[in-house]
Parts: sequence; C-alpha cells; structure tokens
Amino acid sequence: MLNELKAKVSDPALDGSAEVQLHLGYRYCTEAQYKEVVATIQNNSHLRVSKMRSEVISVEESNKRIQERQSETYVGIVRSGQVVKAEGDLVVVGDVNPNGRVVAGGNIYVLGRLKGIAHAGANGNREAVIAASWLEATHLMIDDSIETMTDELSVLSEQPEMECAYLHSNGQNIVIDRLQELRYIRPQISTFKGGS
Repeated sequence: MLNELKAKVSDPALDGSAEVQLHLGYRYCTEAQYKEVVATIQNNSHLRVSKMRSEVISVEESNKRIQERQSETYVGIVRSGQVVKAEGDLVVVGDVNPNGRVVAGGNIYVLGRLKGIAHAGANGNREAVIAASWLEATHLMIDDSIETMTDELSVLSEQPEMECAYLHSNGQNIVIDRLQELRYIRPQISTFKGGS
C-alpha cells in the first residue's frame, strides 16, 4: 500500500504545495504506521498532512463512551455538603438541598426540588441538560459554563411546571426553559423506539 501511495504522491502532475487531510475510514493504524504514512506523503511530494482521522476507536474509548451513555439513579435526599457523581446521566429521585451537589458527565434529571448545585456535562459534554421538577438551584453548570441563579432568574424558575437548563447555541449562556421544549432543543436525548 505504501508503494502505491508513494507512486501517487510522486506524480509530476501535482504542482505546488498543498495541505491534505487523510481519512482512513475503518482501517486501524498504529502510531508507527501513522508516522510512516505521513512521512511517505511528505517526503515524496509537496503535500503536507494537516489532519489524519479514522473511524476506528480503541477498546478504552469504546468503554468510556458506553459508560458515559449509561444512567445512574440515586434515590433519596442529597443533603448539604453531600456530592453525588455519575459518569453518564444522573437521575435523582428526591430533593437536592442547598449546598448539596450533583455532578454528571451527561444529563441530570431531578425528580424533586433542585435547590443546590448541579453540574451536567462535567466531562466536556456541551449538549448536556439539567431538568428538575422544581428548579431553584443556587448554581447551574454545563461543561465549563456557570450560571449563578439571581433573584430574577429564581422568580422566572418558580413556575408551577418542570423546567430544564441547557447551554445556549452561542456556547456562553445557560438558558432555563419549560421541560416540554427539551425535545426540540436536544432531540438526540430521546432514545425511545416505537410508539405511534
């Protein structure tokens, strides 16, 4: 394969320098093979490899993704000073008291009052959401964005309906909205199949 690649990139019809991106598809490539392919291209032409990607992931990466997609359930009250963590989604059946903290790599769903601190997307997931029956949190965090709940936001969130918080498309602000809007804001959350 390298000889064929060498012949193609040595073609005199290729004129001038250019950056190329290599896409390996579903081919596995070790670090040594990666370096050999890049060297073959760059040493035999005016081409420079700017990016190389593959659809193949390691077993560790696969296991990490599976764990991040799983949900964990905590039943009880998250008390002041207590921290409840989950790698993926976190479902709390109960209240999160002031100064109680819930942290998840994925989404956070509180079936009760959220009065403490919630940090969704703690592993860098900017698409994560926070949903609660009563959203009265002191701080909301999604990925590395933080929203300190002011009196104005608290009044807005004291509606008699479930609410959700998500990162606005500008990537800066956390927005609070009715829970019913979640299916339009983050349609990929739903994994349900079937029904009519």
